Amino acid sequence: MKIIVTGSLGNIGKPLTQALVQKGHEVIGINHNTERQREIEALGATAAIGSIEDVDFLATTFAGADVVYTMVPPNYFAEPDIREYYRKIGNNYAQAIKQANVKRVLNLSSYGAHLGKGTGNILGAHYVESSLNELLDVSITHIRPTYFYYNLLNLIPMIKATGTIYANYGGDKKFEMVSPLDIASAIAEEIESTPIDRKVRYVSSDELTGNEIANVLGNAIGKPDLKWIVISDEDALKGYMDIGFPELLSKNLVEMFSCVQSGKLAEDYRLNKPTELGKVKFTAFLKDFLIAYNS
Repeated sequence: MKIIVTGSLGNIGKPLTQALVQKGHEVIGINHNTERQREIEALGATAAIGSIEDVDFLATTFAGADVVYTMVPPNYFAEPDIREYYRKIGNNYAQAIKQANVKRVLNLSSYGAHLGKGTGNILGAHYVESSLNELLDVSITHIRPTYFYYNLLNLIPMIKATGTIYANYGGDKKFEMVSPLDIASAIAEEIESTPIDRKVRYVSSDELTGNEIANVLGNAIGKPDLKWIVISDEDALKGYMDIGFPELLSKNLVEMFSCVQSGKLAEDYRLNKPTELGKVKFTAFLKDFLIAYNS
């Protein structure tokens, strides 16, 4: 099959591209940077250099494709409102898919995308799903991963500065986490499965409480007394603002993690939980965490 992969050199796109090439598919990897063309070609794919903000470029690249994999880069600091950026890119994808007459789409979304409010940044994924779902003659599978392991890398400066994890989620509450490798595997499986009109597939790798995560991380970095302390939404907002995050992004992050803590973000996931979790467990993520912590 001829398969288009957006974000082809990302944490999900790169292993996905590699897997699809190994399976014998013709893969076209999209990237906006001409300097990364050789990296795409080194994976065995063909490079399409252009912007996902350019509908004509997308439509031309999508033409003749059997499957298009769509994702929106999480440009949290480059965009004044990441949710509206998601809406714009989702509309671009929908228009280009229609122009190119594509019949099969795999879309990277997020758990919590079933909700139309109260989810902070995740609301952007809801907008993209809504735009794509308007394509009535296209088979669409929305991949909804849970909390990414590598989000925990953002805690490193705090751990180094205070010896403690402060957040408005976690503590004794268990939450679902996922590896990009397991997401890529799930997408590759779905691409080769029989298409249906609409499908949602949740992907998760492991489930731990914040306290359990702090214990594992603390022992790994030589801080066995590392604690995860849950703070109020107000204190979390002040913390983001104090380190220079834009106000809207700060409010969105607080709202999103508050939704994690309440369990609302994962309510549909828990009703439609995968029969098997992914293969990459939290302990496997420790290697990446240690590299980042010690760098």
